[in-house]
Amino acid sequence: MKKKNIKLCMVAVSAAFIVSGMPADSTMTSKGNTTIVNTTTIAKGVKGYKHNTPVKIYIERNRVVKVEALPNQETPKYFAKAKKLLKNYEGKTTRKAEKMSVDAVSGATMSSKALMKNVQAGLEYYRRNK
Repeated sequence: MKKKNIKLCMVAVSAAFIVSGMPADSTMTSKGNTTIVNTTTIAKGVKGYKHNTPVKIYIERNRVVKVEALPNQETPKYFAKAKKLLKNYEGKTTRKAEKMSVDAVSGATMSSKALMKNVQAGLEYYRRNK
């Protein structure tokens, strides 16, 4: 019984060390001149047709370079249509992109709206935390 408790304690201590080495917040990271905003945690309540639709927003000099959809549980056929609207944000200043109203993709309306809300949430987070 004592050996089992010691093993459990060792596992717990090891896990604590691993977690303590992780970054505190992976929502906004930097890679060279690029700031990357990940909406996985800041837009948890934003759902498409089936579930969350997080994105990564790549920003350089206050301009959106790229918006990338992250893995999700949306229907692939329809989500592929919705993802196309993300191109509309590229090249725009972060302020302009945050205020943009992009038309939803017909046939993938819920996924489209969720993607747009994720982008807005990510850009708002960037503005408040840069």
